Amino acid sequence: MELRLRLFGKKRSIDLNRFARYRNALVVLASTLLVIPLTVFLLRPATAPDLAHGNASGAQALLTGWAKGDLIVLVRHVERCDHSSAPCLIGNDGITERSRSVATSVGAHFQSLGLDKTDIYNSPILRAAQTANFMFNKVGTGEFWLISCKGTMLRDALAHKVVGRNLILVTHSECMAQLEKDLDLPTSTLGYGASLFISVETPQAPRMLGFIEASDWPTVKSH
Repeated sequence: MELRLRLFGKKRSIDLNRFARYRNALVVLASTLLVIPLTVFLLRPATAPDLAHGNASGAQALLTGWAKGDLIVLVRHVERCDHSSAPCLIGNDGITERSRSVATSVGAHFQSLGLDKTDIYNSPILRAAQTANFMFNKVGTGEFWLISCKGTMLRDALAHKVVGRNLILVTHSECMAQLEKDLDLPTSTLGYGASLFISVETPQAPRMLGFIEASDWPTVKSH
């Protein structure tokens, strides 16, 4: 199909079929540019789910796994003194005075789950040791693998997990992010005192259950 025009006394013809081909090519290109990011979005690994705020199925999975002794939990230390203007408890590399109550509160929620068949380890850094003390009234000599965890967090956690006993690790945000990477998951931004729960019901295939922020424990509800 041609479009004939007369401009300034001269005849011009335009091949509309050629423009149609260009139009179709642009449509295909635009569709491709939209489909690629959408496909990447849909196929991306799922982030760790929030087990609080009424997530009944997630909370139930936590309770079931805990009762069976199938869980590994990474707990981030509470507010560090050298990153805050709040008064320190003891030592500049320790926790703040105000965060002591946060640690105690989180520990009480774990106590309500039951700690009879639970092993607890902490990083040797003062803020982690202080957190473990106020959460669980227990401070270990310190596990250096809970500091030097790059590329080894999941491996080392599994090595310390005893069948039928839950494992709580008081550690740092870097190690929590490393565990998510080890599980091929996007890293989360978890606050002070947050807990990250992993099920090792099948040790060969550990899986993420989710997280609970320190202030969100009262919203955890099971069926």
